[in-house]
Amino acid sequence: MADNDSAMDYNEHEKTYGLFITLTKYGTAIVVVILILMALFLL
Repeated sequence: MADNDSAMDYNEHEKTYGLFITLTKYGTAIVVVILILMALFLL
């Protein structure tokens, strides 16, 4: 492990986390839409 924790780039960490949350939201929404379309057209 690194000895100097103050060297972490918190701004970059927060941007990466924000991107992760955004992609998770959109990914979940896309899966829900696909499941709804499958329920409508495959039954």
